[in-house]
Amino acid sequence: MSIVGIGTDLVEIDRMQKAYEKKAFRKRVFTDKEQELICESVQRAAGNFAVKESVAKMFGTGFLHFNPIDIEVLRDEKGCPYVVLYDGALQLATDRKINKIHVSITNTKVYASAFVVGENVEKADL
Repeated sequence: MSIVGIGTDLVEIDRMQKAYEKKAFRKRVFTDKEQELICESVQRAAGNFAVKESVAKMFGTGFLHFNPIDIEVLRDEKGCPYVVLYDGALQLATDRKINKIHVSITNTKVYASAFVVGENVEKADL
């Protein structure tokens, strides 16, 4: 197993509030499933967006080869966040041999922050 990339981001809740009010922003950034899970929670939207930015930084490309909607942030049955990659983001992960992404999100009243680590995990390690 080897770490291929690391990314982190910090999002101001107030700035996300203004952006999230715009339907065009929501449709461009969040999948339908994410919007359903966010349920108008600006803190959750900010946390998800911080994850998307962190993944872009982990790749070292920003959103150059994919769109934010190509990264879907979901929660497992315990509430732990994880990502599902699509289209350009999935292609970058494949090209860089990233097959496991660890996600951490922290929210306060003022900020949401995220930290991601992309790994190449050998089949024997899984």
